[in-house]
Amino acid sequence: MRVLFVCLGNICRSPTAEGVLRQKLREAGLEGRIQVDSAGTGDWHVGKAPDSRTRQAALRRGYDLSALRARQVVAADFQRFDLVLAMDQNNLAHLQRLQPQGESAELDLFLRRYQLTLDEVPDPYYGGEEGFEQVLDLLEQACDALLIELRGRL
Repeated sequence: MRVLFVCLGNICRSPTAEGVLRQKLREAGLEGRIQVDSAGTGDWHVGKAPDSRTRQAALRRGYDLSALRARQVVAADFQRFDLVLAMDQNNLAHLQRLQPQGESAELDLFLRRYQLTLDEVPDPYYGGEEGFEQVLDLLEQACDALLIELRGRL
């Protein structure tokens, strides 16, 4: 099973989701059975580490994102991944346009999939620290629900 998280620049929301899910998979003993990655629809930050505020907020909760580097989503990702989860409606629309005809990757809006209080993960980039904490709260909840789904798929 292979999961790809996608946001705009791949420096805040999607790498956080990747780090949270990786940790939850380790704790559940499923690390080697499920592949996790993240990407952005934009190319501004390719090769860069996650935003320092993202890394700091994640580290306070025990998630180390320091090894992650931003990349841009490509059409081949729809072959490589089984589940592609967008952080917001704009990124979902971009992915729908990018997905090649006939590719079987399942594409969805991450929070909406699990019927959480919000449909979209808000972008914390232009806000303060509380935005990064809110993103972590939402992603931890959604990753818990995703973990249940992944266990059922295995």
